[in-house]
Amino acid sequence: MPDASFPDLPALAKHLRTELQAKTFVLLYAYNSTGKTRLSTEFKNLGKKDEQRDTLYFNAYTEDLFQWDNDLKNDRDRVLKINKESRFFEGLEQMEMDNRVRPLLDRYADFDFRIDTTEWEVSFSREIQNGDKLERVDDIKVSRGEENIFIWCFFLAILQVVLDNRADKDDKAGPDGKKRPYHWVEYVYIDDPISSLDEQNAVAVATHLARMLKDAADPPRVVISTHHPLFFNVLWNELKKGSKRLFLSRTRTSGSYAIRDTEATPFFHHVANLIELHEVAKSGEIFTHHFNMLRAIAEKTASFHGYANFAECIKRNDGDVDGVLHTRLLNLLSHGGYSLYEPREMLEENKQYFRKMLYDFTARYAFNPELLPPAPKDA
Repeated sequence: MPDASFPDLPALAKHLRTELQAKTFVLLYAYNSTGKTRLSTEFKNLGKKDEQRDTLYFNAYTEDLFQWDNDLKNDRDRVLKINKESRFFEGLEQMEMDNRVRPLLDRYADFDFRIDTTEWEVSFSREIQNGDKLERVDDIKVSRGEENIFIWCFFLAILQVVLDNRADKDDKAGPDGKKRPYHWVEYVYIDDPISSLDEQNAVAVATHLARMLKDAADPPRVVISTHHPLFFNVLWNELKKGSKRLFLSRTRTSGSYAIRDTEATPFFHHVANLIELHEVAKSGEIFTHHFNMLRAIAEKTASFHGYANFAECIKRNDGDVDGVLHTRLLNLLSHGGYSLYEPREMLEENKQYFRKMLYDFTARYAFNPELLPPAPKDA
């Protein structure tokens, strides 16, 4: 599929729903600050009509539904408050969430918890070794990473309810005759669930999520977006059969969005970065942060080849035996507070230096020419 462009996120969200008519899963890779979280919100909004909706979602806003009460007065009873006004928790009281979340959390953590649906709060505890005995410490505050994995497991427990509901289509009512919680879910949108996890947990979370979805008798249509290349690749390998794999980018000048089908070639973070750098080199829209990207790739390449400094990966000119000029340029233009937070377009002279460093680098390390074409003759 050639690149498809969209003027805004609502148009892109509508397109993703169209993609899901043919595929069960859409896997979306994008860099941070591209708009993944806002896209998940637009996707959800397309399914809202009056009081009805069709999308269960996990994103940064989901995490905000849990807030700490640190008991500043007594510094003792610390609890994680649940926003009971959110429809995300509709029907929570009847689902015995402790028993649903605990086996999921045990995969990743060594603390315990108790969900109080009267006070709408979660308290945490942990067993610690004291001499030859284990002692239970109650009302602890878990770390930010532990909090994130708890919320993720909470979401997975809800997702399992959705999968169970869909497997039992003939019985939409619970024991009390009311409709089952989350009976309305037709789509699931998951955005970056593993931002604070290490590589090992990224693999574990991706594998577990993929197997939940694959093992479901009738899974909903699912979009998963992430900036984490390892997480993305594990999901792709697990969900190949029924999935669409896309790379999302945003044009800074126009604010439009583009998606590229990445199914035909292996997907790796550094290759995706180099493809983007080649595209900006061709278009001329070269900004300061592109030097950061090039430097990061050069540093990883230097480490891979056993060098102490990325300068060893920068081709030397005949009149610049030590590679001083290009190394200093890459150092200078990849530093400074403005380079990341206030993107500025390069002067034409620096654009030429950027192109030369990029083309020399990709020629030297023999990347796939179908992905990264050789430098133009006039470069």
